[in-house]
Amino acid sequence: MMLLKSLVPLCLLAAVVFAVPAQEKRVHHQADLSDHAHDDAHNYQYDHEAFLGKEEAKTFDQLTPEESKEKLAKIVDRIDTDTDGYISHAELHYWIKHRQRRYIEENVNKHWKDYDKNQDGKIAWEEYKNTTYGYYLDEEFDDVEDKATYKSMLTRDERRFKTADRDGDGIATREEFTAFLHPEEFDYMKGVVVQETVEDIDKNGDGKINLDEYIGDMYSPEAGESEPEWVQTERKHFSEVRDANKDGYLDASEVAHWVLPGEVDHADNEAKHLIHETDTDKDGLLTLSELLDKMDYIRISTITDYGGMRMDGHDEL
Repeated sequence: MMLLKSLVPLCLLAAVVFAVPAQEKRVHHQADLSDHAHDDAHNYQYDHEAFLGKEEAKTFDQLTPEESKEKLAKIVDRIDTDTDGYISHAELHYWIKHRQRRYIEENVNKHWKDYDKNQDGKIAWEEYKNTTYGYYLDEEFDDVEDKATYKSMLTRDERRFKTADRDGDGIATREEFTAFLHPEEFDYMKGVVVQETVEDIDKNGDGKINLDEYIGDMYSPEAGESEPEWVQTERKHFSEVRDANKDGYLDASEVAHWVLPGEVDHADNEAKHLIHETDTDKDGLLTLSELLDKMDYIRISTITDYGGMRMDGHDEL
């Protein structure tokens, strides 16, 4: 099976693809809680996906009100690990982190069988390359419109694969393949994340990012369109914050500070945020009743949409 078109995103960084706010799309907070921006002023989709899991939130929204209540009750039971009838910050934090891990595991499992052709429990570079690019390799990419792009993708995939392959044997274990698919999760892969980010944005090929390239990666103006306020804010942010040495460019170190913002625990922050939004009596704990009272919020929040959560009893905490 030729997987090139469906797996082109593997050659790109895991990034937010929604336009508002566009300035967030390059930032890696380890496993993404959501594909959406955290913007409660306009919608709660981020919170929806953090709580339920990305895939589960898609199905949750299709349920009737009664089905939604029933499913939410089951979720609350699973989050409440000490069975005291309350969801504490610690329990909610653990749940969201668990959803992150499950998403990564399921994503790797989904692709594993496509690449491990000889079913030996490992994926060789040749297996990955031939499965993803095999047909086009035979034709030297002659039948694709943008030959240079596909050749570049192959080169980039090979570089990332070799970096993930820590023992250099040309074969990826499951952990190494996870590092290949999700480089932002592994310290030893962070250089690749930064390098790919620079390559994506650096249009003139000088190895650094100027202001026009930085803004151009986020915003393409329509004819006659005035520049949105958030773009003006980003211009200022580039000069005052991103460009630490004030030389007018972002080098690799500055890009790293931007896209890999350190040890911020976004699952912890999201847990605090969700409690703040739904804890009606302000006792620091959530009950099923409080969550049901905020059903509209939950239905469009990250709680319900991360990591392909299944309520079939097989997704153990």
